[in-house]
Amino acid sequence: MAALIEIERLTKRFGAFTAVDDVSFTVDRGEVVGFLGPNGAGKSTTMKMLAGFVTPSAGTARICGQDVVDSPVAAKRSLGYLPEGAPTYPEMTVKSFLRFVARIRGYRGSEAGDRVAHAMGLTQLEGVRLQPIETLSKGFKRRVGLAQSLLHDPPVLVLDEPTDGLDPNQKHEVRELIRRMAPEKAIVISTHILEEVDAVCTRAIVIARGKVLADSTPKALEAPGKTLEQVFRELTTQREAA
Repeated sequence: MAALIEIERLTKRFGAFTAVDDVSFTVDRGEVVGFLGPNGAGKSTTMKMLAGFVTPSAGTARICGQDVVDSPVAAKRSLGYLPEGAPTYPEMTVKSFLRFVARIRGYRGSEAGDRVAHAMGLTQLEGVRLQPIETLSKGFKRRVGLAQSLLHDPPVLVLDEPTDGLDPNQKHEVRELIRRMAPEKAIVISTHILEEVDAVCTRAIVIARGKVLADSTPKALEAPGKTLEQVFRELTTQREAA
């Protein structure tokens, strides 16, 4: 069976600057991949290309067998995407925004209501469902973004810094949610928090200056006598110095 996420030699250039350089990897159902790297490493650009928001300069990306450039609508039907910053319509209430997303996804009537209620339940948004999004804390705004990505129960999730802005309890809740969903989905999490990789990820991909430096389980990446954090720093420092 083909992987749910397939990335082959993905490259993105902005003029003379290469943000993502010949990146390849696959993600199977049941895998949670931590996409690790320092700021400016190419993590968000790679995820934007996978989600169809940025066109690759070269290479291909497929979601459930659908090319994100050639068949963007079909690919996005299978994708739940939480982008950096979780953009929303700030003047809308949480409930009205999620109902809007449900309509875009093709749900109507009671099914739309059920989808919205379920997404709010998963992300614990019921208490703020009637508040305008612009009045929410950064953590709650992040949860609204996560709720919209889960609303259609997609087989693939691409989450850019999903716990950014959350307090410790909220981070724990989101990580528990990811663990519960993991057996039925292929999940990629962009993060710079190594604790998050240890907590929820079955694999870790380290990227710096647009190049993949390592792809293995978090435990396998740990060298004798060194923590994952030490190995990560050595890998990225070596790449930055190259």
